Amino acid sequence: MAKAPAKQTGKDGLPLPPYKVYNIGNSSPENLLDFVQILQEELIRADVLPKDYDFEAHKELVPMQPGDVPVTYADTTPLEKDFGFKPHTPLREGLRKFAEWYKSYYSA
Repeated sequence: MAKAPAKQTGKDGLPLPPYKVYNIGNSSPENLLDFVQILQEELIRADVLPKDYDFEAHKELVPMQPGDVPVTYADTTPLEKDFGFKPHTPLREGLRKFAEWYKSYYSA
């Protein structure tokens, strides 16, 4: 690990978990329907799904569910502060890499 967290003790004298969780994502919101559209295009491109796959037959739009949020994005400030790294992968590029990884992982 490039930068393991230091051991720490909480106010109660018990050890704190020796890890941190970082949100690694884009720091600007993406539209969910755009995400779904790009993902389906990239899954077809990577031959995970057939070119004639009928997405409309499987798509079901439902109202907001408990716990849903209208807008969300990754706050990468802690990652930038601790590691000097600011993610910048465009959505399509990330989904393309995911689809290619998925194809190679599950077809092996």
